[in-house]
Amino acid sequence: MSAAPFETDAAGIRLFVRLTPRGGRDALEGVETRADGRAVVKARVRAVPEKGAANAALEALVAGALRVPRSAVSVTAGATRRVKTLRIAGDPETLNEAVKAMLRG
Repeated sequence: MSAAPFETDAAGIRLFVRLTPRGGRDALEGVETRADGRAVVKARVRAVPEKGAANAALEALVAGALRVPRSAVSVTAGATRRVKTLRIAGDPETLNEAVKAMLRG
């Protein structure tokens, strides 16, 4: 993987995700590098992309995978697009390790 699908800052991390709603199951499926060279986490949720249901399901999925409170995760960019930026609040060092562990499986 040439680039990481997240950036760390003083208050947490920003995680870049490509979401597939109505995906049949809720799952994180590794990392892909897009044509522009940007790495994103591939995710799918059962929820439909209506009234924020898919975004809420994604937030819950990521919170569970990282073992952080649901309130620590929020979609901050791309709410109506497939590629989204999630803000995860918390200790950046701890979150950095948690994301790396999540991506290893």
